Amino acid sequence: MSTEARIEDLLRELAPQVLAMLVRRHGQFDACEDAVQEALVAAALQWPKEGVPDSPRSWLATVASRRLVDEWRSEGARERREESAAALELPVQTHPPAEDDTLTLLFLCCHPSLSPPSQLALTLRAVGGLSTAEIAHAFFVPEATMAQRISRAKRSIKSTGIRFDLPPEPERADRLRVVLHVLYLVFNEGYTASSGPALQRADLTNEAIRLTRMLRRRLPEEGEVAGLLALMLLTDARRAARTEVDGSLVPLDEQRRELWNTAQIEEGVALVTRTLGTVPIGPYQLQAAMAAVHDEAPSAAETDWPQILALYEVLEQVSPSPVVTLNRAVAVAMVDGPRAGLALLGTLDAEDRMARNHRLDAVRGHLLELAGDTDAAREAYARAARMTASVPEQRYLALRAAQVG
Repeated sequence: MSTEARIEDLLRELAPQVLAMLVRRHGQFDACEDAVQEALVAAALQWPKEGVPDSPRSWLATVASRRLVDEWRSEGARERREESAAALELPVQTHPPAEDDTLTLLFLCCHPSLSPPSQLALTLRAVGGLSTAEIAHAFFVPEATMAQRISRAKRSIKSTGIRFDLPPEPERADRLRVVLHVLYLVFNEGYTASSGPALQRADLTNEAIRLTRMLRRRLPEEGEVAGLLALMLLTDARRAARTEVDGSLVPLDEQRRELWNTAQIEEGVALVTRTLGTVPIGPYQLQAAMAAVHDEAPSAAETDWPQILALYEVLEQVSPSPVVTLNRAVAVAMVDGPRAGLALLGTLDAEDRMARNHRLDAVRGHLLELAGDTDAAREAYARAARMTASVPEQRYLALRAAQVG
């Protein structure tokens, strides 16, 4: 790894720690976040030439604090600002931030008063350490649009007076669900990009896994945190086998399993084994258990579909959704035959949330193909291909439509 790459990794790790330190000390999330970003730019320019300082976190905190002072003074020389600037010039703390500071920052970025897109963007910016340009690229929007989204989120935090504290105990479970959902969305967007030329975005999946590991270290007793981390590891383990050299999609049952990451599978299975049955069951644990069944099967033909179907039936009771029903239809087809799966799939036709989701027709095409109805399968695949904005998925579904029968 090059020096620049090592420095980039270090800055990404330190950014949320320094931001949390400053926000806890000074408040004003928006000003602190801007100051930290400027300090990161300064470090990225200076450290490759001058070397990484002995205490890089203290260096970043000092530079960021100076930026805050400069910003404060630039607004004028009134007594109130001078007093505030004097307060900012107190010696920077050199000891590690409080144990929960980064966790508190994550909860702040996922505050329910923010819209889901703002939660995603702010989490990746403030906790993940991604630049505005990187986040814009990940979600295929102009950088100016993403900058406005992040600015609105910061203004919302300021205007609503959200405190930099962990949520009180009665609210913590609900807030944690939001945090986990945001991390899950980040991972999913990286694992199967919703649009663009590439199927996968490793930067997003890696970042989601890193942040979930951090959350796991700070909340080791939370079963759903362990479940989400296991789900990510077990799913991401298949990354190398999901595409051909030319980037074309390879479905699960055709993947070369020797390319799967065995270390990630072992870690994910161990997490599932330690968690299931010891804490209240949740949707991420159940999905992780299904992923483990897939990953432990020696071949696609040897997959324990009855066990997967049983897990989906529990998941539909714990966390019902059209997507769960869609996936359960596949398991039903593998256990009871494609016609049974198609019958269940038909219950989603009137579901508004699935009307624009290409996966409904993609699954329908697959089950119709298994049932031998090639004409209907071809039409379903073609409809799905027209609906998705992902180029690899478009190509795969169009190819299935051409080859079926």
